[in-house]
Amino acid sequence: MEGLDGFAPVAEPHETGPSDIRDGLIRTEAKRATVWIGVAALFALAVYLAQPLLVVFGGIVFAAMIDGGQRLLARVVPLLPRGFRIGLVLLAAVAFLVWLVLFAGNQIASQAAAFPQLVQAEAQRLSDLARAHGLLTRSIDIPALTGKIAEQLAGGVGQFTRAVGGLLGGFTTAFLIVILGIYFAAEPDLYQRGVAWLLPAKSRQEWRGTAQAMGHSLRRLLFGRLIGMVSEGLATWLLLWVWGVPMAVLLGLLTGLLAFLPNIGAPISGALMILVGFSGGVHMGIYCIVVYAVVQTVDGNIVVPLVAKRTVDLAPALVLGAQLVFGVLFGLLGLILADSMVAMLKIALQRQAKRNDAGAPQTAGRD
Repeated sequence: MEGLDGFAPVAEPHETGPSDIRDGLIRTEAKRATVWIGVAALFALAVYLAQPLLVVFGGIVFAAMIDGGQRLLARVVPLLPRGFRIGLVLLAAVAFLVWLVLFAGNQIASQAAAFPQLVQAEAQRLSDLARAHGLLTRSIDIPALTGKIAEQLAGGVGQFTRAVGGLLGGFTTAFLIVILGIYFAAEPDLYQRGVAWLLPAKSRQEWRGTAQAMGHSLRRLLFGRLIGMVSEGLATWLLLWVWGVPMAVLLGLLTGLLAFLPNIGAPISGALMILVGFSGGVHMGIYCIVVYAVVQTVDGNIVVPLVAKRTVDLAPALVLGAQLVFGVLFGLLGLILADSMVAMLKIALQRQAKRNDAGAPQTAGRD
């Protein structure tokens, strides 16, 4: 179309703004840089919110325990609705705690009151014996050392609980984990769909499969932990009670609770057991060493291979390393949840590796 003077109008040149990127290569690199900056920001946010996220993960682990219990009940009473089975599992847990407080509480409380002094006395005697034989240059003040350790532990736990519970402390943290676990166990599909909606549409089906695989492995892992706790606790209590070892009930309870921490709980409970045994004489101390060796051998060679190792098969060094790292970063709760987090991460990486292998082009072999 010609202008009034008979010439075609000349198009005005496009003015490039400061935010326009015309070059395709530069545009691609800018997108990559934006993605990496976003990943770094998400990582920083995850570190900042690590403590509350760990509490949420604790709720997931507790929900897996509840779900595993109701699945066992489903094999016995399959016609009972799922909600009633969950209620029965929670009721059984509350009944156990009530029994523990009412019937065994007095004995455990009295033994627990005398337990620290007994352990300190035996540790001090062992330190003096080592110094007398030249193994130590000077005697160790066990009460002072115990006080320093208690202060450090209290400081670590206080730092964690301030992030998640404020002044209410660890009981609030435990209460939050229980409440979250009940919510997760009551309607797991609701929360799985919620996470799936945050993902791309093509990844949602794969996420559901990964979540189901994680839940299955986590239930089996926790079931193995519970079986190990019960077997070690009962066996330790009965064997110590037969010989008349002091505080057999408390030592059995501590052994069972510490069995939830693989690689770390057993040496701690064994050391406490041996210290208490030597307080009653050399023969009783040797008997406690034998009891510890027998219980750990049976649990490590029978219970763990049959229940836990077949399902997740975590490398002991990997679990121990994760416990050390998470214990330092997040305190006691990080130590407790370390193996569960490693197990779920392993499932996610395995499924991602399978997807990568399935999507890789198949090439013929070359000479």
